[in-house]
Amino acid sequence: MLLPPHPPSPPDSGQEYVIGLGGNLGDRVAALAAGARAVGRLGSISGVSSLFETDPVGGPAQGRYLNAAILLRTPGSPKWLLDGLLSVEIALGRVRRERWEPRLIDLDLLWAGEVVLADPELVLPHPRLRERAFALIPLLELVPDACDPLTREPYAAALERVTWTGVRRVGAFVIPGVHSQ
Repeated sequence: MLLPPHPPSPPDSGQEYVIGLGGNLGDRVAALAAGARAVGRLGSISGVSSLFETDPVGGPAQGRYLNAAILLRTPGSPKWLLDGLLSVEIALGRVRRERWEPRLIDLDLLWAGEVVLADPELVLPHPRLRERAFALIPLLELVPDACDPLTREPYAAALERVTWTGVRRVGAFVIPGVHSQ
């Protein structure tokens, strides 16, 4: 798997990012675990959320998703990390044809603390994070006091306004070969 080379940096530096993982094709648990292991090679995983089974959002009729999130510390820039996530998706067999289609693996850069970006290739925090319980719930498991860096509103307050219908915790997300700190 080709991943972008790590930028040089001191060992304790880096930014923490919350990466959302999802998929609804094949062995969903195995696909998410493979995605998390590969993303872990881009930095250091310091937290892993529970697994959630969720209804699909938008697109054609399709099966339910498994979703989770990981907390990753890396010295790379947000754009560098996005390139790495896209490389992981391709290496694991994701082919993008249409928006909201069924997928084996989906890796989304959800949040990075105080980092705000509005670039054609990357928007941080994720532009639909505040609307999606399947992304907010795992994020808040990892960073309970996380706030939207644009509005300063706690994401816990945003979660109170969205529907949880179709989101069900199914258990711990155990990633063989990965030990979060």
